[in-house]
Amino acid sequence: MSSAAVIAIVVGIVVVLGAISFLTVARRSDVRGAGALSRETKRRDRDAEIDLPAGPTGREVERAAVAEQRGGLVKAESMAPAVFVPPDPEAVGVSRRQFFNRATVGLMGAGLTSFAAAGFVAFLWPIASGGFGGKVNVGKRDEIIGSIRSSGGFFYAAEARAWLTEYPSAAMPKAEAVYSPAVVASLEQGLIATYQKCPHLGCRVPSCTSSQWFECPCHGSQYNRVGEKKAGPAPRGMDHFAFTVSAGGDVVVDTGIIYQGVPIGTNTTGQEAEGPHCI
Repeated sequence: MSSAAVIAIVVGIVVVLGAISFLTVARRSDVRGAGALSRETKRRDRDAEIDLPAGPTGREVERAAVAEQRGGLVKAESMAPAVFVPPDPEAVGVSRRQFFNRATVGLMGAGLTSFAAAGFVAFLWPIASGGFGGKVNVGKRDEIIGSIRSSGGFFYAAEARAWLTEYPSAAMPKAEAVYSPAVVASLEQGLIATYQKCPHLGCRVPSCTSSQWFECPCHGSQYNRVGEKKAGPAPRGMDHFAFTVSAGGDVVVDTGIIYQGVPIGTNTTGQEAEGPHCI
């Protein structure tokens, strides 16, 4: 064999051995670089595991939980069903309808009670002695007659809402046949008290100095000086009040009682219009 061949073989062997050595070193470097543990570290880990207590597995934990749940349940004692007792409506509460019904009844009861109490008090309360609706002192008799004769035949008492005029004594027999006894007793004093309100529709009737009649401005009803109807739509003569004359001569008109006027066609005094009419 030639020397060249020997040299070639030796070189090949050297190359192969170098390649094997290089690969071995590279493999060891890659494993350690990937985070491989050394033998010493592994040995220490094994020694540490020997000292640690062994914990339960997952299945063991689940079994223990199920056993605990089953053992914690207590069987309930058998009981008879309770008897149903209907609730008290008063305890449950008041419905809207009940509230309004009770409120209505309560208000009606309160109103009726107040009305009855007012009527009872009014029944026991003394009648007013002054002002319209009671007894009104309109002045001295002689002074009233003097005023009538000097001021056109009429005297107006505002507080009594009445007209006072003279009533002739010669007409008393006729008056007794048509006027109420209380009014007749007043006529004996030579005066008649006539309510100012027209019996047609309630207008205030003024006097007419020229005709010496009462003439209503609302619908034209006319009455003579003592309130007896002469014309117009009124259904009767003017209404009247009774009055008394005290020992001192005071004329006290009782406006608490209204005496209805005499019927149409009555003319106890025979007076006709004495001049032009105001209406």
